[in-house]
Amino acid sequence: MQDIALRTPQLAAWLAGTDIGLLELRTPQGTLRLGRQGNDIVELPAEVTEAETELMSVHAPSVGVFRHSHPLAAAPLVRIGEHVEAGQTLGLLKIGPLLLPLTAPQAGIVDGIRAANGLAVGYGTPLVDLLPL
Repeated sequence: MQDIALRTPQLAAWLAGTDIGLLELRTPQGTLRLGRQGNDIVELPAEVTEAETELMSVHAPSVGVFRHSHPLAAAPLVRIGEHVEAGQTLGLLKIGPLLLPLTAPQAGIVDGIRAANGLAVGYGTPLVDLLPL
């Protein structure tokens, strides 16, 4: 793990030049997780087992069409492995001409996006999974 710790800045610089949201290296000595937090690459806490924490699913508050990004922007609002704050927009639910933000109920790390971009969803459909912090 010492060798990896010495190379963390080099790995972070490499990751910054890619579209990868999360880099996880596991060795017998431990786990290193690097992920995006805004425009910066930061070291994330090592993944904890499911027994220690449960995934939190963020559900559709209404029927609509789930959008990963705003229609006028190409970049997704969040990526897997990204740290999000409470109240941060995770996606959008399009209901006719209205775009309803889907927000994080608490701080966490995006563990999965369960609905495809442009998918019609019903009330209560799980859309985004968060690992609570």
